[in-house]
Amino acid sequence: MTSSEKKFKEALKKHLPEKAIDYCHWLWHENDFSLKIKKRRASKLGDYRFDPATGKQSISVNNNLNPYSFLITYIHEVAHLVTYSIHKRTVKPHGAEWKKNFRKLMTPMLTTDVFPQTVLQPLKEYLKNPKASSCNDHTLMAALRLHDTHVSLQLSDIPTGELFKFKNRVFRKESLRRTRYVCCEVSSNLKYLISKMAEVEKV
Repeated sequence: MTSSEKKFKEALKKHLPEKAIDYCHWLWHENDFSLKIKKRRASKLGDYRFDPATGKQSISVNNNLNPYSFLITYIHEVAHLVTYSIHKRTVKPHGAEWKKNFRKLMTPMLTTDVFPQTVLQPLKEYLKNPKASSCNDHTLMAALRLHDTHVSLQLSDIPTGELFKFKNRVFRKESLRRTRYVCCEVSSNLKYLISKMAEVEKV
């Protein structure tokens, strides 16, 4: 094992379930990408980028995710890489091709050696038709949230009518529409739909 491989594996140990480390290292080795572990971003958990000028590929994952969320996000982005490598820009980013690759790449990890049963069951349901973001599957997100080491406040925790801060903007929480709340931005008086699972701050 080269020094760069050892360094990569050490980085993975800080963020992944122990039984997933070798598999995730193998995915990196097979697909030749750089991994960037980023500070928390409110808009996304991770991303995949291809630089046409250099031909280099990179994947980023937020550093505040618990090990199970980190693993799901990591493989989500590797599925983008694999899909792009095969189809380039001829298919939708989260279309049938990506869903097929995501399910295939996740399958070796669908065991209680990697995930606790409380996460594994909703994860299997989610993978039947995975959405663009795992955040949009509220059952899975609720199961994953139980393993967060930091206490986060979600929009569903804020009483109706009270103010909260989201993405550095102040809103008033109003009515619920299925999985999102109608929220009024205080400065503009414009209405927005915000996921009930969104992380927010009290004002």
